[in-house]
Amino acid sequence: MTTADLPTVPYRLTRIGVIMSPRGDDPLEQEGILNPASGRGADGELYLLPRMVAAGNVSRVGLARVLVEDGVPVGVEREGVVLEPDRSWERGVGNAGVEDPRVTWIDELRLHVMTYVAYGPLGPRTALAVSEDLREWRRLGPVLFAYDDALDIDLNLFHNKDTVFFPEAVTAPDGTRSFAVLHRPMWDLGETRPGQGVVVPAGVTDERQSIWISYVPVEAVRADLAALTVWGQHRFLAGPVFDFEATKIGGGPPPLRVPEGWLLLHHGVTGRIENAFAQQQNVHYAAGAMLLDADDPSVVIARTPEPLLSAETDDERGGTVPNVVFPTAVEEIEGVRYVFYGMADSKIGVARLDHT
Repeated sequence: MTTADLPTVPYRLTRIGVIMSPRGDDPLEQEGILNPASGRGADGELYLLPRMVAAGNVSRVGLARVLVEDGVPVGVEREGVVLEPDRSWERGVGNAGVEDPRVTWIDELRLHVMTYVAYGPLGPRTALAVSEDLREWRRLGPVLFAYDDALDIDLNLFHNKDTVFFPEAVTAPDGTRSFAVLHRPMWDLGETRPGQGVVVPAGVTDERQSIWISYVPVEAVRADLAALTVWGQHRFLAGPVFDFEATKIGGGPPPLRVPEGWLLLHHGVTGRIENAFAQQQNVHYAAGAMLLDADDPSVVIARTPEPLLSAETDDERGGTVPNVVFPTAVEEIEGVRYVFYGMADSKIGVARLDHT
């Protein structure tokens, strides 16, 4: 069976509406509020951690309590900024930011684990921070990719985005109990060193950006929490297959454990990618889904041939980057799951996730 022949995913998304828009009088939100992480605070309340974009495309991570009416998220109450680009490796000349956070509650560690994009001197780089309460975050630093000679490549050379941890430990390829993490390497070395061009690992024939999976041994993290930043046993997970993801794909919210396995919402992109450091204007982002094997999440067992959500409303079609639906968080409220997503790099929307 080829990837295109896999069964479809028995879930659907139903649009609810806009839950968060930029405040016109707040300079920290001048260029948008988007792509939130999420989590339950120590008080039991549900919070979003949105990316707040100030003038010059400088991003911070905020905190906002979700307001719920009749079991449906309808708005937020802002509670300030929890992460700023105040480290040297998060700030470059002409660019700076802590962007697109994803937060996974790992119960075994009793910690919220945040992956985010540190937009520093050499461009986007994945970094980690941890928190017990969503308010105070301890940086663990930039991610390091353990060398794998079979790939004949050093993944540390490449920009990387859309990283997110699984909420539970799984069995890694070498049989060790490990925390698994998804990521999306960007193979064009010319983005930081002109003339180097595109370089891909041994055995990879498709240069388009795709989802990979790596692992961190639980025992190593138990000995030293900083081990969460050292990822190994890298494997290709999924690449573009269907029309709505013809240009590239990337991961979304933390994977959900469902009866069928692991449910992974992702984004698929069509159109033309120009300067990777610039805000794109000729692309379309849509939300899709795949199911990963419960025992071996490096195996895809089902996939959506059509998007679950595409840019159709005015808020999704018009904004800083038009035609974008970008899922980044999923939470359960009174037994119903809701997905929070970026709308045209400007606002935050919410959709209900249902089994079909």
